[in-house]
Amino acid sequence: MPVLDPDVPKRPIFGKILLALILGLIIGVAGLVWFVRHATKGFWNEVAAKVTGRSLTLDSSLPTVVAKIQQLQRLETVVYTMDKVEEGSRENAWLPNILAGDKLLLVVHGQTVAGIDLSQLKQSDVHINGRAVRIHLPQPEVFSTTIDNSKTRVYSRDTGLLVGADPNLETEVRAKAQQDLQQAALDDGILDNARKNAAATVTTMLLGLGFETVQTE
Repeated sequence: MPVLDPDVPKRPIFGKILLALILGLIIGVAGLVWFVRHATKGFWNEVAAKVTGRSLTLDSSLPTVVAKIQQLQRLETVVYTMDKVEEGSRENAWLPNILAGDKLLLVVHGQTVAGIDLSQLKQSDVHINGRAVRIHLPQPEVFSTTIDNSKTRVYSRDTGLLVGADPNLETEVRAKAQQDLQQAALDDGILDNARKNAAATVTTMLLGLGFETVQTE
């Protein structure tokens, strides 16, 4: 029959139990934090609110919602950038270009910015039903088309032997290039992209305010 040696220390059972309790507590707290942060909708949101005492109130009054959207004001959602070679010339009805012509090639770098002016949003454009909201957005528009002078340069200039360079020709070519840049952006669907991006931004904002369903049109 084995005899216990009184000099051998007992196994630290109590220490292991305490360590297991501490680890369990840490895991439980981490799980609770994860649940509270991710339970933001529906039934689980209500459960998280009861556990943490988090308020479920949503200020969904029409004037408040409209005011928050209007705060975004001129929402720039698309920047269309491109390079273009623009040509301009002066010709004489009687003399050949080598004598009286003036031709300019301009390498233009510019951008067109489009978006939606949400300050134009009216209360009649917003319809709220509980936690669902439907919004009729203002029409997208081009806010600006500009030429970057630091990246725009004259590629070539050919002037006839009998005339000097027309000082207004480059100005006219720049103006024409600005119009062409904007038209190219429109042809490429900049307004459609501006509307989609604006709708995504507004939807994200309203979901953050507590709405569960957002419809834009």
